[in-house]
Amino acid sequence: MPLKPDASIWGALLSACRACGETKIAERVSQHIMELELDDPGYYVLASNVFAALGKWDQVKSIRKSIVARGLKKEPGRSWIEMGNKVFAFGSAEKFSEHYQELAALMSKEGYAANVQYALHDIEEDEKRDWLCGHSERLAIAFGLLKTDPGTPLQVMKNLRVCRDCHTWTKFTSKLMKREILVRDANRFHLFRDGSCSCGDYW
Repeated sequence: MPLKPDASIWGALLSACRACGETKIAERVSQHIMELELDDPGYYVLASNVFAALGKWDQVKSIRKSIVARGLKKEPGRSWIEMGNKVFAFGSAEKFSEHYQELAALMSKEGYAANVQYALHDIEEDEKRDWLCGHSERLAIAFGLLKTDPGTPLQVMKNLRVCRDCHTWTKFTSKLMKREILVRDANRFHLFRDGSCSCGDYW
């Protein structure tokens, strides 16, 4: 390579490794990112997620300690939905609404099952499912479904990248509820319609 790779190059390579399932390369790239001692917590979180997906919890703890020691803070996940000239905000892990639980039961009957490999925490399987259910975009979408007329398109903004399980969940929701759902995450726009997404499942 004619130039020395910086954080953005290592970060892009790490994201590509995760998307393609190249775990061995992803682990090596994560080590390089940690050696850079960056001031952006996003790179540490990316590296931490790789080690969590590999079940290397000691390394995850070490990275989290590095974040704290450097005085960095991970931005909490938040989502917003606008309805009737009002903006409603949702944080991750907020209390599930009754409507969300009804929707989850319906989707389970249709064949949706949470993919707990995307719950990157060292916790029990049931807790992982609950943790995924508390992602902010799901709560915003469930609220939108409850508060709007059938068939009304929904628009949700999210400050972080949508995880793969939430992406699958939103595809199921768009088909089951016959809604068009537009989600703008930190990377791109996702237009969910009739069980598929405009991104072609790559983002």
